[in-house]
Amino acid sequence: MKRLMARGLLLVRKLPVFVVCIGGLWFVQTVGAAGARASGDQPAPAASSVPAADSHYPVTITNYNYAKQPVEMVFTKAPERVVAVYQNSIETLLALGLGDRIIAAAGLDHEVKPEFAAAFEKINYLADFTPNKERVIMLRPDFILSWYSIFNENRLGEIDYWNSNGTNTFIAANSGVSSNINLENEYQDILTLGAIFNVEEKAQAIVDEMRGEVDKVAVYARNSTQKRVLIMETQSNGLRIYGRNALGGDMAAKLGADVIIAESGVISAEALIAHNPDCIFMVFFGSAADKQTADAAITQITGNPAYASLSAVQNNNVFAIPLGEMYCSGIRTLDGIITLAKGMYPELYR
Repeated sequence: MKRLMARGLLLVRKLPVFVVCIGGLWFVQTVGAAGARASGDQPAPAASSVPAADSHYPVTITNYNYAKQPVEMVFTKAPERVVAVYQNSIETLLALGLGDRIIAAAGLDHEVKPEFAAAFEKINYLADFTPNKERVIMLRPDFILSWYSIFNENRLGEIDYWNSNGTNTFIAANSGVSSNINLENEYQDILTLGAIFNVEEKAQAIVDEMRGEVDKVAVYARNSTQKRVLIMETQSNGLRIYGRNALGGDMAAKLGADVIIAESGVISAEALIAHNPDCIFMVFFGSAADKQTADAAITQITGNPAYASLSAVQNNNVFAIPLGEMYCSGIRTLDGIITLAKGMYPELYR
């Protein structure tokens, strides 16, 4: 049995009957037709994948409902009528070559990556940033994927409703449903979608490229002076920090950085000066191609005389990073990895 450990997400392929050992006791369960059922408010089991000789399907995954309870869903075939809402949902499907399965998309913060533009032109993009449940019902989807916050009754509708009516759903782990936000969740979401749509080789290639970039930078970092890093954005009540418990912080830590603050939260200007990081990454909303917005984010620190004493300011080590590259980033995770790595170790990319 090939076993894949993940963030509490279960994958079982081509398996009419499977055996699980829990606490020394063995249980046998049959996987049947498509549908979903709540598994209770407990951690989801470790992921596993069991090959069979005949067919890829059924595929069973464990995702979540709006109450953040694990919910098991069975796919007897690849979804054919998909509604994708939000940037990472749309772009990840396009990266997997699944644009022809998307019957409607919505929720783009900015244009899709250039390499997906031609495929995106063929997709029905809805005028509403977040379509409501009634609008989506009319589309008759067999699969909906989006962020946790968008699966509420006032937006897409709750997951229990869709599952009980034969439509499977998928919440991106780092969008608010997982209590442990990290880089591995991004990898696993891509791999899970690969299994659902039977495009596992494409999904694995995407994840392998991301892991390879992280490994390359981490090896370099071990032989270099460790950088003390803060990832943050300005707010009216102070500076919001993305700590080691945020995706951006976990990404930087895996690249070898000393992410100074563990827990995300708000700090004062005085606290920033006291921490005196080597590198600062200023988060902004929009595309990496939006240089004007990126420059404005950097100027919030470099243009403020109060921060003139910071090492990061004096050494020109204040950089901009789009939120979409380090918050539930999907396919843009690789972009975020490279943005952080180039800021900390520019010589590695010369």
